[in-house]
Amino acid sequence: MKRIFIGIFALALTTITTVSCDKDTETVTVQVDTTRPVGAFTASKTGTLTAQNGTPTQGKIEIGKDTENSTFVHLGSDFKTELGTGTATVYLSKTATFTASPGTGNPDLKLVGVVSANGEAYYKLSGAAPAGLDYVIIWCGSANIPFGNGLLK
Repeated sequence: MKRIFIGIFALALTTITTVSCDKDTETVTVQVDTTRPVGAFTASKTGTLTAQNGTPTQGKIEIGKDTENSTFVHLGSDFKTELGTGTATVYLSKTATFTASPGTGNPDLKLVGVVSANGEAYYKLSGAAPAGLDYVIIWCGSANIPFGNGLLK
């Protein structure tokens, strides 16, 4: 009985060793972060956020293009807002007032992206920035209130 157990153990150990020593042929794909500007970012309009509803929202805001002519909304390194709700979002708007129209959409309001952290962030727009959307609004969806806004000029 002891011989059979040792034989089974040796066979199992050989199998495990053989399998674990196979040559690793895994291919790793590296994806470039397309939310960052390529080359230099040149701001065409700038502004400053003004806090609303008792939040600490503040910081420099910009809209501009990189060397590949992609358009970005940029929150400066001094950007700060309330992150406790997890639902702070960045919008471009024709006015400083957030006016949603869930049934039909609002052409005067464009969702740019979700705020994941305080500090510098870039949000790449698909195509050029819509004309006349000169305000950046930081909106809290869960509380249904603006955290801040600023005029780009």
